[in-house]
Amino acid sequence: MNKQHQSPIQRRVSRKIWVGDVPVGGDAPIAVQSMTNTETTDVDATVAQIERLQQAGADIVRVSVPSMDAAEAFGAIRKRVSVPLVSDIHFDYRIALRVAELGVDCLRINPGNIGREDRVRAVVETARDKGIPIRIGVNAGSLEKELQRKYGEPTPEALVESAMRHIEILDKLDFQDFKLSLKASDVFMTVAAYRLIANQIEQPLHLGITEAGGLRSGTVKSSVGLGMLLMDGIGDTIRVSLAADPVEEIKVGFDILKSLRLRNKGINFIACPSCSRQNFDVIGTMNELESRLEDVLTPLDVAVIGCVVNGPGEAKEADIGLTGGSPANLVYVGGKPDHKVKNDTLVDHYEKLIREKVAEKEAAEKDVIAKSEA
Repeated sequence: MNKQHQSPIQRRVSRKIWVGDVPVGGDAPIAVQSMTNTETTDVDATVAQIERLQQAGADIVRVSVPSMDAAEAFGAIRKRVSVPLVSDIHFDYRIALRVAELGVDCLRINPGNIGREDRVRAVVETARDKGIPIRIGVNAGSLEKELQRKYGEPTPEALVESAMRHIEILDKLDFQDFKLSLKASDVFMTVAAYRLIANQIEQPLHLGITEAGGLRSGTVKSSVGLGMLLMDGIGDTIRVSLAADPVEEIKVGFDILKSLRLRNKGINFIACPSCSRQNFDVIGTMNELESRLEDVLTPLDVAVIGCVVNGPGEAKEADIGLTGGSPANLVYVGGKPDHKVKNDTLVDHYEKLIREKVAEKEAAEKDVIAKSEA
């Protein structure tokens, strides 16, 4: 429907790389990722969390690999999940070499922190041979001491200079399949750093406001910061960093992209905040529907409006719309009034309609694919 038209945002042109089977950069959709917070050596717990993230729609999952024991555990994890995995490694090049053997899809490792040139070369050559991209991750909280002395404190310019030092190492080794992140917990610093570097390199940019906060405050801070950059066309993959269940990071990430029409996955709810005009419990209905329909990843516009003032207009623009009324509420399907439903059966009835519409849409998409392959 109208709200799902292509975004007017003109995205920055970047080099396309592949993280497993997920394209990042170029004309690829902006990827949404999260990071496990289980002990990597607890294989069962980590696999369970990765599966939950994948069910929520995660395109990529990052796993911390701080030791060789964790590297061996990573190998076991890799065999049990299908989503592309990024290993988060600091300092020890041997861990990078080991996870490369065990099937990692991307190495998050800063070349300048590995040490001797021969060690850096070993990692880069292994990545090249196996087609594994590298993610350079610069963080305001861990800037090189030399840059801290030079700038006195973290600044956008300091973040960019740190990034360019790592990039220069890869340039000398003629390795271009990397993506870059420049993260700070301060929104203005993060946005300024990404804007500075966006025109200096062609590689994909991974966006995030690091250590953003808890579920509510972190969501707001991330939405503001990432929204500013995405509106500029900057960003090829994102992570919303929350002190919360990592699954929430995926949900918020997709909500940010949906609001800017940059990704279209799952249900896009259009719901009023409710007022005394409402003819049914809008907030309770929304809470119940969101909880019940978390498993739906097929794009669908669903309106839930409590009265007849704004209800018909919003309902007409949605795939399925609900407008409050008395003695019964009016349901719109495909932009047209279809039937009425009373409050006592409202949630069950509306969920059933949504799932039927999802199934219908999925069947139509499969039919299109089948015809194109015939």
